[in-house]
Amino acid sequence: MNKQLIYLLIGFFSLSAFAQGENKRIAHFNLENKVAIQGYDPVSYFKGKPLKGKKEISTNFEGIIYNFSSVANRDAFIKKPMSYEPKFGGWCAYAMGNSGEKVEIDPETFKIVDGKLYLFYNAYFNNTLKSWNKDEANLKAKAETNWKKLYK
Repeated sequence: MNKQLIYLLIGFFSLSAFAQGENKRIAHFNLENKVAIQGYDPVSYFKGKPLKGKKEISTNFEGIIYNFSSVANRDAFIKKPMSYEPKFGGWCAYAMGNSGEKVEIDPETFKIVDGKLYLFYNAYFNNTLKSWNKDEANLKAKAETNWKKLYK
């Protein structure tokens, strides 16, 4: 086999592995038309108030589209995307910890814990952030374990 063919095969298998990893992320994340957090700007949470992002100011990070309220927020995300991505694929952190289930969220019900974004279900008189706050350390540990099981 010549070197060019070997390099071509290595490149093909590398791209295939990357595409499978990207598809796995897409399959496990809480998305609407490949857009995370119902279009909210992930960086805005770290500034204290979630803001709806704009389609015109967006980026694609490993198959997941994030919208931003400003170019500055998009640029901050691009520099350190893992710092801003929501935990557990954007699913309800309480449900992930309590039962290991993927439950929808209210994008305006959130908490920053140890520099990470956690999102929660909040509808029909059921604000899961309140339940999370009562047993955060235990639920957080369980959520991490449950997410790893789901995401493997």
